[in-house]
Amino acid sequence: MRRFLLPLLVILAVWLTTVPVSAQPAKELVQVLITPDQPDWLYKTGDRPEFSVSVRKHQVPLTGIQVNYEYGPEMMDPEKTGSEILKKASFEVKMPSVKTPGFYRFTAWVTVDGKRYSSFTTVGVSPERIEPTVSLPADFREFWNNAMESLKKVPVAPVLTLMPERSTDLVEVYHVRLDNVNGKVYGILCKPRKPGRYPAVLHVPGAGARPYEGDIANAAKGIITFQIGIHGVPVNMPASYYSELMAGPIRDYWTINMDDRDHYYYKRVYLGCVRAVDFLSSLDEFDGSNLAVHGGSQGGALAIITASLDKRVKFLSSYYPALCDLTGYINGRAGGWPHMFKNDFTRKPDKIAATAYYDVVNFARFVEVPGWYSWGYNDNVCPPTSMHAAYNVIKAPRELHIFQDALHWTYPEQRELAWKWLFEKLGR
Repeated sequence: MRRFLLPLLVILAVWLTTVPVSAQPAKELVQVLITPDQPDWLYKTGDRPEFSVSVRKHQVPLTGIQVNYEYGPEMMDPEKTGSEILKKASFEVKMPSVKTPGFYRFTAWVTVDGKRYSSFTTVGVSPERIEPTVSLPADFREFWNNAMESLKKVPVAPVLTLMPERSTDLVEVYHVRLDNVNGKVYGILCKPRKPGRYPAVLHVPGAGARPYEGDIANAAKGIITFQIGIHGVPVNMPASYYSELMAGPIRDYWTINMDDRDHYYYKRVYLGCVRAVDFLSSLDEFDGSNLAVHGGSQGGALAIITASLDKRVKFLSSYYPALCDLTGYINGRAGGWPHMFKNDFTRKPDKIAATAYYDVVNFARFVEVPGWYSWGYNDNVCPPTSMHAAYNVIKAPRELHIFQDALHWTYPEQRELAWKWLFEKLGR
């Protein structure tokens, strides 16, 4: 008996040290629920949005506790604060009449058993009337046409390295290096093994630095996919390599040379996305016409920018784009990520002037291809005020899919809708 029991105890001990006995729940024990009186969370200027507030523990409404709340334009100091004792399952708060188009956030919080719980709900007021605060430089198009001409003088010089460990029976996977203005572009190319000509999708990345796996799943469905990084370094290194980069040479990279339009960090990034289109367009397997660009956050911005700069891009899909209407904070409202003008330290005339050449709003003005867009009103990274400022200037065919309570993430249904749209546009 002991002969069998001892190995069993060893196995059990190993299991207990490697498998979590319990996991952190996805939602907190106490929930603060804030419900607007309009189901689509939308109002018109002159309306008075009303919010119903309740607090639940184990799905049961709590009473007899104090609820604190505040409201005002998103990302700005609150216009009103207050508190109320919950005498019944919920109470209502009505805002004053809202005169200015934009997004308004209602936040509430409670303390239960010594722990604070909070949540917020953000409603839109005539968002279709939000106008940009950023100005369009008179030589904006000339500046970028000249930049594109400088890129053309640099050979693409692709270097493809097969990654057999990632390749499958249906898909070949390569680590790719391309030459760019003042640097390189690296990415993961996935292409169908079956001979033929295919549409292509360029994946542009969110903020930060990380390794990439490549979009093998969609390549297996008959699409060439190319997932790129933006920092001019290989994208197949250990995660620690990128952590060290973000802690050192590229820390806060979005502020590097932001007072110099010719040497701002994002200039090489934007041109690198065009260089990726150069590469995809050169592939023998590319069908020659159906090319889309897809991304979220910083990638959502880069999708709009790439489609604006390069007419070979025929479709774009963009989740919660960053870098929109950066000067919002200078004008008393929320500006886009990375919020560089939220503090007076960065509000310098040369920085404001230079970043106008990189603001998504000014690229959105010149988008000519169909686009699929999606975000949530509760996004506290890329404020919806900033995103609507860009969306509202787009004249090309467009469709906007709102998931009201989403923060800076996507529901599976959002991703499914985006790829369904892309597949239909690309003829798959």
